[in-house]
Amino acid sequence: MTPTESAAPDTDPGAAPDTDADVVAGTDTDTETGIDAGAAAGPGTRWEPGRRFVLRAAGLPVETVHGLRCPGTRRWADAVLDEEERLTAAGAALSDLLHPLVKSATGPDGEPDDAAVRRGLVNLRRQVFNNRLPADPEAAVRLVTELDRETGRRTAQWLRDRARLEELRAGGADLLAGELRESRRALRDALTDDRLRLGLLLASPALDGRLDAYLRDTGPRPGNRLRKIERSALTYLYRTACKTSPFSTFTGIGLGTFTGDPADDGAALRTDEDWVSHVRLNVVVLARLTELITADPGRRQDLPVVLSPGWGRDADRIRYVRHVMTAGDDSAAVTFDAVRDRLFFLRSSGTLERLLEWLGGHDAPVRHRDLVDWLESEHDAGRDACERYASALLDLGMVQVPVLRADVHGRDPLRSYQDALRSLGVPWADRLARLLDGPAGCLARYPGAGVGERRTLLSTLRGQLLDVQRDLGADEPALPQTLVYEDVSAGDDLVCGPAVLGGETGRALRAVEGILPLFDLTLPQRVTLLGFFVARYGRGGRCDDLLGLVHDFHEDFFDQYVSFTSKRSSFDENGTYVPEENWLGQSEMKALDRARRHFHGGMRALWEHSGADGAEEIELPGPLLTGTADELAPLTGHFTPQSHHIQLSRPPGGRPLVVLNKSYGGLAFPFSRFTHLYDGTGPDTDTAAPGFSDALREEMAARRPDGAVFAEVTGGPVSSNLNLHGRLTDHQIVCPGETSSVPEEARIHLDDLYVVHDERAGRLVLRSRRLDREVVPVYLGYLVPIALPEIPRTLLLLSPSTMAPFDVWAGVPEGEAEGGVTRRPRVRHGNVVVGRRSWTADAEVLPERRPGAGEEEHYLEWQRWRRAHGLPDRCFATVSHPGQGPIGAKPAYVDFDSPLCLSAFDALVERRPGTRVAFREMLPAEDGLHLTSRRGRHVAELAVETFTTRQLPQPAPEDAPSCPN
Repeated sequence: MTPTESAAPDTDPGAAPDTDADVVAGTDTDTETGIDAGAAAGPGTRWEPGRRFVLRAAGLPVETVHGLRCPGTRRWADAVLDEEERLTAAGAALSDLLHPLVKSATGPDGEPDDAAVRRGLVNLRRQVFNNRLPADPEAAVRLVTELDRETGRRTAQWLRDRARLEELRAGGADLLAGELRESRRALRDALTDDRLRLGLLLASPALDGRLDAYLRDTGPRPGNRLRKIERSALTYLYRTACKTSPFSTFTGIGLGTFTGDPADDGAALRTDEDWVSHVRLNVVVLARLTELITADPGRRQDLPVVLSPGWGRDADRIRYVRHVMTAGDDSAAVTFDAVRDRLFFLRSSGTLERLLEWLGGHDAPVRHRDLVDWLESEHDAGRDACERYASALLDLGMVQVPVLRADVHGRDPLRSYQDALRSLGVPWADRLARLLDGPAGCLARYPGAGVGERRTLLSTLRGQLLDVQRDLGADEPALPQTLVYEDVSAGDDLVCGPAVLGGETGRALRAVEGILPLFDLTLPQRVTLLGFFVARYGRGGRCDDLLGLVHDFHEDFFDQYVSFTSKRSSFDENGTYVPEENWLGQSEMKALDRARRHFHGGMRALWEHSGADGAEEIELPGPLLTGTADELAPLTGHFTPQSHHIQLSRPPGGRPLVVLNKSYGGLAFPFSRFTHLYDGTGPDTDTAAPGFSDALREEMAARRPDGAVFAEVTGGPVSSNLNLHGRLTDHQIVCPGETSSVPEEARIHLDDLYVVHDERAGRLVLRSRRLDREVVPVYLGYLVPIALPEIPRTLLLLSPSTMAPFDVWAGVPEGEAEGGVTRRPRVRHGNVVVGRRSWTADAEVLPERRPGAGEEEHYLEWQRWRRAHGLPDRCFATVSHPGQGPIGAKPAYVDFDSPLCLSAFDALVERRPGTRVAFREMLPAEDGLHLTSRRGRHVAELAVETFTTRQLPQPAPEDAPSCPN
């Protein structure tokens, strides 16, 4: 399929300018290192793309799914539909010719001269008009010929053509049956590919266990049970060949740079055939072991304990942060333990005060037994009572066991856990460490193993880990479904020309970035925190108790605000924008509302003037983007690192396009989760050679705003592999209750931080007393911020981290449905596509298999429906069920040339009231793919970065000491 290109002339006022001089004469210059945005983005503003990118490459070439298509059946369906359309038009014309004959069969008094003749003509005319054959075609021809010879001739011709159409339709069943046998043979071949099977081992062990039964079946049509397996297998095959979601061998990860000739817009990439696997144990497994260890009274005695980091005194109370863990769903493919943190208070007592002094006075580790011994000697109390008191402190989180926590920067969590056990120096811990040698050996052999050996290794790994839990006293040992996290490297030396994100594309992309705050889910929360701070501390105020600020913000305001706004709909039933809740009467919130109204009004006008008329594509005009960005200016940060997931469309002879899939704010987001792929192979972090993380850390440090440092916010106790990454910042913020592996001089404890209101810039600034610098919090994990504990989540409201799901059509009423289907055109600015063509339908209007109808008839109905509504041959469909919405729904690949694919999609859609299906064009289409390997062309996505820096307002001389220390 060739993407539809815009036919708009070059003089279109909404088009991107052709030269830099059109942006701002004489000042805006593109270079390899950056772009001074000049007046286009405000004075003192600089925008530049990052030099690195991450490639996400589909594991199988797109040609893999070609064998699942039925080209002969598709040609048959097209021929049938073409002939149906021709005969329908010819039948309408013939019906007009028959009309006078019907009238001629009626006498002057309105009574029929021959009732039988008139009835026959009326029935024939109705059948011809509806493109149906009469029961006796020869009799119909005689009837018409007797009245009008020429009309009779045309009737005979139409009936002969209509009879041939029936013969053509009748041939579809055998044709489809034969091609389906070939399609299933191609499917079985594809399902044996290692890249699919290796990923399937981790994604769906149950399906992997049943797949061999399907592969052994060579019958012409599988039974019901095998067809269910077939549909599931198809889903994973299409995921591996047509999507780019990093998971095991389904998608490979490559590392590249934009280098070379600044004018080079070459985007052609080639991936190596030899992908390299990297595996880690699911850290949730280790968390379960730690729970069993700390729950055992005997083993607990040997554990080193520390006071909760960051505790303090508050009048007659002890204040600290308590972490509350909620175990994740072990049956899910991806699971993690959620963590909540709350400021917690214990009433001060003589015992507690002396205990704090005693624990705080030890340089060497204090074991749990030492704590119990001290309590027993200090109070002359019974051993059991002292044990209960010490255990209560552990349960409440006032006392912690940090030695058995996973380190967010750990390269091998299991080996680190074994080392921590051996450091205890007690027999049971040494024994447990030895027991974990078996799982460690399985993980070491896993990357180089084939499908069969990996299956054995996974089974062995699960059995050994269950045995470890039993050895620790678990009555009912349980493990998460996914034991191994695997990422696969597709090379680290990829090169794209710098102009891929330069020139016209760069101008268009940075214009689109100007409106991203409209969609940022966290922006209203940032504005709310600003308002709360100013209301509490005054304009230009300062807060030295950051922990207290977080606690008060949530307790007094934010939790209720989030609960209330979670029920808010952005637009009412008429498509009118609903303003944000503005409990504090902030001008910043009003500015956000104005910007949204401005953009929404512009989109409605575009839809009414262009989109609703059936245009395939509309252009976002530059004035709409700049006008919206101007409204957002008071809310725009001075340092805006942005990450984009993009796809490049390079059709032969067509217009190159950059398709914007997702956008996030924050530093190094494209790279952080995959640093372990390129940080060396040594098992010992201390001896491993410097790697990718070190290079990134240096590059990030060079981008620091003047007078600021970057400091990582880890997100609390790690319970997900999605948050593991290399160390990418020079500093780390250590929140109360957290421990850190970075050197002490690199730690910034929460009590070292304070917040001031920069009145001139209209922002809150986080500063360190010790460093006398601004601190920019950086989150590098892949868990969404809403899943983080409250303290790090609040710190991120002071950071450049954002979440902006781009939806230009939000609130714009849909056009009139045709056959229950509404459509939206493609939306782009310049050559940056921000919205694919889409079609939305109630599930009830989709073709449904009729009882007794053959498979060829159902396939023909799908082609008739696709043709009627103008859908492309390939697209993605998202199904949303009543009350669920599209969040969480995964797009399914739909290939209208493949009856097998349509059958799998049929099973996905429940045709009941309220179920909606949104179809979106596949863009880039197959002819626009730019990544190749020895095996063919691959669907690919690039994760890229851009950086915008704006000059802060300069304080007047008398205002210079605005941030006292």
